[in-house]
Amino acid sequence: MSLLPITLYGDKILRKKTNKVSDVDLETVKLIKDMFETMKNAFGIGLAANQVGADKQIFIVNLSGVEDYEDTKPIVFLNPEIIKYSDEKTVVEEGCLSIPDVRADVERPEKISIKYFDTELKEQILDADELLARVIQHEFDHLQGVLFTDLIADDLKKKFKKDLSNIRRRKIEFEYPVTDHMDYQLL
Repeated sequence: MSLLPITLYGDKILRKKTNKVSDVDLETVKLIKDMFETMKNAFGIGLAANQVGADKQIFIVNLSGVEDYEDTKPIVFLNPEIIKYSDEKTVVEEGCLSIPDVRADVERPEKISIKYFDTELKEQILDADELLARVIQHEFDHLQGVLFTDLIADDLKKKFKKDLSNIRRRKIEFEYPVTDHMDYQLL
């Protein structure tokens, strides 16, 4: 396994809707393993493939390092589709490995149902709530080219304008490997 550089705010691939996975070949398995290693190294709990430059509908979630979620198993989502959102919504502060040091309150549905394929290309349906539902929605948005900063109020967007510009221009310190240019794409 190896660490992959994380794409940053401003990188074109973060705004692109990703392509479906048709086969779980050795290259895809390696990508998934590298994504878990990269996410762990960056102390993340979710990571989408386009955050490491791969144009694929894949994201991973691992909440086992979070208090009260220690017994949860890591999950790989291929070609996901959120099929149900609850009417109840919650507001929770979110951050993102592609937008380091920027955190903001984001309103999202409390519960969701998601259909996806596992690494054996078997269809799965998962009902999720609370933190798991939030992380899934955040990572699913990545695959659609949507960032959490797109979901915040305009006054907060203005507040973060300088921070986002500094991230785009790589003018801050990063605690994990990041891409060095905005056209980066792995696969």
